[in-house]
Amino acid sequence: MQYKKLGHTNLDVSLIGLGTMTWGQQNNVEEACEQMDYAVSRGVNFFDVAEMYPVPPSAETQGSTESCIGEWFNRTGKRSDIILATKVTGRADKAADWKHLRGGPRLSRDHIRRAIEGSLERLQTDYVDLYQVHWPERATNYFGQRGYRHNPKGDGIAIEETLDALSELVAEGLVKHVGVSNETPWGVMEYLRLARERDMAKVVSIQNVYNLLSRQFETGLAEMAIREDAGLLAYSPLAFGILSGKYIGGKMPAGSRMELFTRFSRYDNPQATAATEAYQAIAEKHGYSLTQMSLAFVCQQPFVTSCLIGATTMEQLKENIDAGDLTLSDEVMSEIRAIHNQYPDPAP
Repeated sequence: MQYKKLGHTNLDVSLIGLGTMTWGQQNNVEEACEQMDYAVSRGVNFFDVAEMYPVPPSAETQGSTESCIGEWFNRTGKRSDIILATKVTGRADKAADWKHLRGGPRLSRDHIRRAIEGSLERLQTDYVDLYQVHWPERATNYFGQRGYRHNPKGDGIAIEETLDALSELVAEGLVKHVGVSNETPWGVMEYLRLARERDMAKVVSIQNVYNLLSRQFETGLAEMAIREDAGLLAYSPLAFGILSGKYIGGKMPAGSRMELFTRFSRYDNPQATAATEAYQAIAEKHGYSLTQMSLAFVCQQPFVTSCLIGATTMEQLKENIDAGDLTLSDEVMSEIRAIHNQYPDPAP
């Protein structure tokens, strides 16, 4: 396993990080613990979770994923071996769907305080290594929204209040470091500006979507990640499983995420399908599975700190972790570049 520094911190995180959002929904606590046991045996030391997990979010299951990790800590006593990241939920457009989270989550000081207290209780720990804002408070383009439509009336809680509240948690030791997720270049720069000018906690990571079908991070945010020492924690590196190849040809495996949850339509378009088939051909030509090639591509990017994999079966987990040991040749990368030029970012 390779390791990289988490931003400017002294923490070395595994290049393959363990995503967890299926635990408590598609996976029970025993399966979650089995995944954690195996991942740690392979050198994975970075777990990423969120207070709203599992996904799809619901009042009935909210917090179950953090509880799975807390149970594993309780059983194994390995809390100090893990670099643990969780997230505070951002404002929801449809507030009625989120009443179970503090009556409708916001990124205010009060909400952030209550959120971290709930997470720590479920995780059975007294601190988290990385606390992330799950998505912006303001109205902007994230979660697959193309284009930007300025709406200052939708700004809500100012980033300054959010970062000040996070900085208080750092000062108290409840949180070691802070990060952002699903952010734009302007948002990241605002966090960095405030940290610099007002002596607040500095963002050490950006957790955004990044995969062969969705590479918008490379425009604007990649340079920022490198220059500002706030590397990418790449989520959805297999594009909801599309880049495993299991849906090629219109297949819909029983029990798969796309079969269970029709809300995941981000990659469901003809361009994404054509690009996936082209990437599959490259992988087969060079003796890789599409899964391996897709994950290895993410891991090789200089702005990536950790590639966050997720799995519902042990077989998937093993293949995903194995991909972290691969290095794609210049020839493979060139062929990938050609497909990207043909189908540039077919999914938002």
